[in-house]
Amino acid sequence: MKSAETTAVKRGVVNKDLLGNFLRDYGTLFALVLIVIFFAAAKPHVFPTLSNFRNVLGQIAILAVIATTQTFVMVAGDFDISVGSLGSLVGVSVGVLIVNAGLGVVPAMLLGLAIGAAAGFMNGLFCAVIGLTPMVATLATMTAFEGLSLIVAKGTTIVGFPTSFSYLGNTGKVGPIPILVIIGILVMVLGWAIMTRTAVGRRWYAIGGNRDASFLSGIRVKRLRLLAFTASGIGAALIGILITSRLASAQPLQAESYLMPSLATVFLGMTCFKRGQPNIPGTLVGVLILGILSNGLDIMEVNSYIIEVVTGGVMLFAITFSQLAKRRA
Repeated sequence: MKSAETTAVKRGVVNKDLLGNFLRDYGTLFALVLIVIFFAAAKPHVFPTLSNFRNVLGQIAILAVIATTQTFVMVAGDFDISVGSLGSLVGVSVGVLIVNAGLGVVPAMLLGLAIGAAAGFMNGLFCAVIGLTPMVATLATMTAFEGLSLIVAKGTTIVGFPTSFSYLGNTGKVGPIPILVIIGILVMVLGWAIMTRTAVGRRWYAIGGNRDASFLSGIRVKRLRLLAFTASGIGAALIGILITSRLASAQPLQAESYLMPSLATVFLGMTCFKRGQPNIPGTLVGVLILGILSNGLDIMEVNSYIIEVVTGGVMLFAITFSQLAKRRA
């Protein structure tokens, strides 16, 4: 009799552990499903429509790009808070090159990507080579990029872009799918492949887990951290170009609003699939949660300031949950 009771108790404990592990690994994904169901029920004639679905994809495509490259940096144990300012700087720089200097659209965009890569590399030098903490280094460069954006744009909005420039971020489509959405998907797929199918991705995870042990095992820690920051700079440059193309104008601070969501999506991703570790599938879930929350609350005519409060609350929850997951892992 006691043996049967003991077995029943053990089974209950095992089932409880399995449920707890499932919720820790997939609870955030389950929350995404509940959010979709809630908004679909609240606004059945508006939210679950094909046109709104396309709208959501367009809204989150840019966030998906910067969240992917932010994941690279955070996997390696760093973070980059200069991405919004750098995106703005690249946007206005491309605007000046196209509108004021008369440079072609493609050369101007390539120069913009080069600016982003150089800025990201500089962040990597400060952090990986000189030894500054990422908070100090990228806070300083964030401020510098903001100032440079205002200088380059002369504090005004740059307009007068050719219609061909709007193709990437606005008018271009492959069938019914906007080019902007395709770019976001391709960047995330490429990011997933790098993180899971290459030695670089595996070594970034090793560096993020234990930098000293990685160095002693022969991993070139400085070089790989430089690479992660450079990738982050390219991602920031790309969103600067895409935002400018989408709006057909360039403003000195137009990409600033993508900083906090990019961090929030990565922290949300750390709560699912790989507990306590940044990962691309998890980041995608985070991107979808923030995008759908913003879209759904907007459809329900919730004040935009409240949306900011909700985003901050989601980020706080994600950080807390990811830290608890790390301790239990």
